[in-house]
Amino acid sequence: MAGVFDKKAEQYAQRRPRYPKEWFSMLASLTPEHKVAWDAGTGSGQAALSPAEHYDQVIATDASAAQLEHTAKHPKVHYLHTPISLSEDELVSKLGGDNSIDLIISATAVHWFDLPFFFSVANRVLKKPHGIIAVWTFYDMRDLKNSTKMLREAVLPYCDPRIRYPLEGYRKLPFPFESVGYGCEGSPIELDMEVEMTFDEYVKSLKTGSFFLQANEKGVELFSDEILEEMKREWGDNTGRRKLHCIECMLVGKPKSDQSLISKY
Repeated sequence: MAGVFDKKAEQYAQRRPRYPKEWFSMLASLTPEHKVAWDAGTGSGQAALSPAEHYDQVIATDASAAQLEHTAKHPKVHYLHTPISLSEDELVSKLGGDNSIDLIISATAVHWFDLPFFFSVANRVLKKPHGIIAVWTFYDMRDLKNSTKMLREAVLPYCDPRIRYPLEGYRKLPFPFESVGYGCEGSPIELDMEVEMTFDEYVKSLKTGSFFLQANEKGVELFSDEILEEMKREWGDNTGRRKLHCIECMLVGKPKSDQSLISKY
């Protein structure tokens, strides 16, 4: 999917919201050491900066070189282009070797990965037994429920099959890690994320989604007049900025004692 996001890399960097700092404080409290964190699928770095408040170093990787051109710089964050041609051993080496990472995060990205490959790398690089991995995705809106439902139904014919993982709130995402009390395979936790934006900014942020990009490549405009009218009705009369309440689904775990369990994925 790197090629799809390459085409709108600058818009993606401008429109995607930042995640609450409280999430990263919670995750950092789960790791005994705070030396290295890995942000897998960092994109333009929306999730890479906050871990730097808790860890000595953050390695932020992405398969898209174009996305990495628009990252926010930070002295503790090392951005690294990791093309899909890398072997498992090569990627593990670039990340610092086996048992080298305290925390792995993947923000609205893991569903695009080669999951058996990623899980194998994650299990190798996580420190044993207390390294932590957390993956999360946008799932739904507490506001704008009708228009969000209409939009979901409109995009389904143009979705890459992998987009069904976030559409289902990661409830069917494989996650072969031991629960630490914040969700488990098949049962993620739901978290609220508050963002503030104008109506135009909201529409533009939606248009950075992969399903919009894929539909546009087929000459399809997903924002029908009906969807836009319902969205405006739910938005209300406020023409300025307003608060929106997003629902995110998160899975958090640590390596299982029996590493052979990874093979089923």
